[in-house]
Amino acid sequence: MKFSIITFILLFLGTSLFSQDCSDLFISEYVEGSSNNKAIEIYNPTSEAIDLSGYKIERYSNGSSSVTDDMDLSGTINPYDVWIVTNGDTDTSNQFGYIELELYNMANQWSPGYPSPLYMNGNDAIALSKNGTMIDLVGKIGEDPGNGWTDDVTAGFTDANGGTWWTRNHTLVRKSTVLKGVTSSPPLFDATSEWDSLSINTWTELGAHTCDCNQNTAILSPSSASSFIVYPNPVGEGQSFNLSTNFNILDLTLTNLLGQQMNADYKLANKQAIIRTNGLTKGLYIINVLDENNIAHSTTFIIK
Repeated sequence: MKFSIITFILLFLGTSLFSQDCSDLFISEYVEGSSNNKAIEIYNPTSEAIDLSGYKIERYSNGSSSVTDDMDLSGTINPYDVWIVTNGDTDTSNQFGYIELELYNMANQWSPGYPSPLYMNGNDAIALSKNGTMIDLVGKIGEDPGNGWTDDVTAGFTDANGGTWWTRNHTLVRKSTVLKGVTSSPPLFDATSEWDSLSINTWTELGAHTCDCNQNTAILSPSSASSFIVYPNPVGEGQSFNLSTNFNILDLTLTNLLGQQMNADYKLANKQAIIRTNGLTKGLYIINVLDENNIAHSTTFIIK
């Protein structure tokens, strides 16, 4: 009964904290890697280019209830495009670490020297603000979760009971069903409800974001109860990629945006599939998945 009540509360809070209107920027990816391999990706879910003047990334360090450090964003994000900000410390002799050049070179903008929000370490709440008003948040302001926020509901998603870290030594990718950021600090921060998790030092997903705000993917109407990780995505022509889900896969088909079924070469293993793109040309495709209860789910991948 206790779990059911908590689940109900979380669902209610999730509904109340998100107004799904695709009207302003939000954080689409969070990279908390080793050393100074840190990055934040920001997504423009609108059909208009957005000037970044007035937008800031802010860090609430170690449970602080006020902003510890921030940085101004500058530039312009095109419609349905992303803006990548990384740590700017490339000094390999720095005793406190440095950023890998591969990640550094992916950035549209670099953070200044220490202190800055891009020196996060998994237990810092990271916010995106516009003209002094918070428009998105990763974490919970005023809470020190320990080493990082986890998947452990019994500990309020802190690591007090040894739950699996989500915000430390991981990359988080926002689910495509999220259409707007968190505008107030939540009573509990459950990263699993709005994010997919990738292993440490993974930044292959940076540079593009799949979101239902984009008209090209809005037709999919995926179930909010289903979760997908498509890796890598985009994928090169003739290469293979992995699909991971939170349910057992019974059957799988691929279609293009016209609804035409494509030849699919794949292998299934419970909650995972390896899909080969042999014979497919560049473009956006839909993966149609049937679970063990004959319920259909959909997600997308891109061949570049």
